[in-house]
Amino acid sequence: VQLVESGGGSVQTGGSLRLSCAASGYTYSRYTMGWFRQAPGKEREGVAGFYSNNSSTVYAASVQGRFTISRDYAKNALYLQMSNLKPEDTAMYYCATSGGVFAPISRPSSFTYWGQGTQVTVSS
Repeated sequence: VQLVESGGGSVQTGGSLRLSCAASGYTYSRYTMGWFRQAPGKEREGVAGFYSNNSSTVYAASVQGRFTISRDYAKNALYLQMSNLKPEDTAMYYCATSGGVFAPISRPSSFTYWGQGTQVTVSS
């Protein structure tokens, strides 16, 4: 399984970015795919999750209403649309998948496969 993120960059407060995660070598039908972030000196935290069983989504309270996670099965991709960005959103963002089981985004250790990350920087 390979996950490759793209779309990070630098924006000002209130700006938008769309992150993409290209997945390959993935054959699981039962899984959670999620976006996580880690700022310097902080623990990795779950931002948004997508569940394959019913295409349901979950979000961290800090991004609810500003971020949208989506899945494109035809392209085998995962996206994170981020709007109204704030300086506290600055972090390295990672795409991950649980692979064969459902996992809560509150528990990053439950996710098996990870991308290399893409940096998001929001300036005030």
